[in-house]
Amino acid sequence: MVEEKQLRTYAEINRKIESKTVSVMTAEEFKAKVAGEGLAKAAKDVDVVTTGTFGAMCSSGVMLNFGHSDPPIKMQKVWLDDIPSYTGLAAVDAYLGATELDETLNMFHGGAHVIEDLVRGKAVKLRAIAYGTDCYPKREIESWVSIKTLNQAVLFNPRNCYQNYAVATNGCSRVIYTYMGKLLPDYGNATYCSAGEISPLLNDPLFRTVGIGTRIFLGGAQGYVAWEGTQFNAKVPRSPNGTPRRSAGTLAVIGDLKKMSADYLRALTMYKYGTSLSVGIGIPIPLLDLEMAKYCSVRDADIYTAVFDYSEQKRARTPLREVNYSELKSGEIAIKGKKVPTSSLSSMYKARQISNELKKWISKGQFLLQEPIEKFDLEREFKPLDVRTKEGCK
Repeated sequence: MVEEKQLRTYAEINRKIESKTVSVMTAEEFKAKVAGEGLAKAAKDVDVVTTGTFGAMCSSGVMLNFGHSDPPIKMQKVWLDDIPSYTGLAAVDAYLGATELDETLNMFHGGAHVIEDLVRGKAVKLRAIAYGTDCYPKREIESWVSIKTLNQAVLFNPRNCYQNYAVATNGCSRVIYTYMGKLLPDYGNATYCSAGEISPLLNDPLFRTVGIGTRIFLGGAQGYVAWEGTQFNAKVPRSPNGTPRRSAGTLAVIGDLKKMSADYLRALTMYKYGTSLSVGIGIPIPLLDLEMAKYCSVRDADIYTAVFDYSEQKRARTPLREVNYSELKSGEIAIKGKKVPTSSLSSMYKARQISNELKKWISKGQFLLQEPIEKFDLEREFKPLDVRTKEGCK
C-alpha cells in the first residue's frame, strides 16, 4: 500500500470544477501518464479519473407512476406491452423488471425491451385489472403511456456494476446456453464481462470514494449510488494491489429515466436464457492522495479473475484456473492445455465513450463530485442459499 499523503479534498476539487480549472483524465489516459511520468507527478497533476463500463446488468428495472384515472383504480395486476409489472405497492405505482417475460416466455421481448422503448419515447400499451374498493371502484383499464405522460420513471437497479466477474467456459460434450452467452462444448470458448482496467470499481477496489450518495453517470444522465448492491461481497481473495480475484462488490443505483439515452441503455436477449439490460455506468474517482492514484494506475495484467466450468453444478467453488484481463483481451487463454478463444459481453467501445463523456461533463462544470454520505461494510460476508429447516434459521 502506498503511504497516504493528502493531495486534495472533495471541496477543493469541486471548486476547480465550478471554475472550470479542474484536471480530468480518463482511466486509460491516467494509466498512460503514470507509465510515462511516474505515479507522483501524475497524482500531482490530475484531480479526477473517469471510468466506465457497459454490459448486461440483469438486476435492473424501472419504477413507474401512471397517475390516477377518473374514476380511480387500485391496480392489482399490470402489463406493459404484455410484460407483467410488480404492483404490490400503492394504487398506480409499478416496478418493471428488465428480465420479466410475457406469459408465452417470449425471450425476444421482455421488460428490458419495454424500458428501452420508453427511453426512445415510444408509446407503450398499459393494461391493468383490479378487485375494486369503495375508494378505487374501477376494475379494469387500458391506455397508452410514454415517457412524457408518466409522472415518474425512475431507473432503480438493485445490482449493477460488478467489481469483477467470473470467466465462463463449458467442459461438457454439448452446447450450453447461459447468462454468459453460448458456451461451446469441450472448452470451445470462454466469455467474460468486464471492462477490466477502466471498469469503475477496479479503480477503487476498497471503496474509498464510492459509497452511498456517490454521484455517477447512469444511462446517459446523472444518477446516484443508492446502497450497496445485492450480493455485495468484499471478503474475497485479493491481489496485492487491492483488486478482488473473484466476484465482489456491487452497486444499487438510481436515476431519472426521463433524462437517459438509449445510447447507454439497451435491451438484449441471451438465447435460450432470457432478456437483460445493458447499462452504461461511469464513476469519477477523485485522486485524494497517492493511494488513490496508485489504485487508478492498475493495469489489466495485474487484475485477475477465475475461470469456471459452467457445466458443473458446483462451479462457484471449483475454478479451473485464474487469468488476468490482459490475457482475456488478447483473444485467447489456455485451459487444461488447450488454446481457447475468448470474447467479452462488455463493450470496451462504450466503456471508453462513457469515460470520455463523463470527463467532458466534469471539465465543463456540469458534474460535481459527491463524497459518500456513508461507506460500505467491507467485513460482512455474502452467504449462499442453503436448504435448511426452520430451526436452522435461528
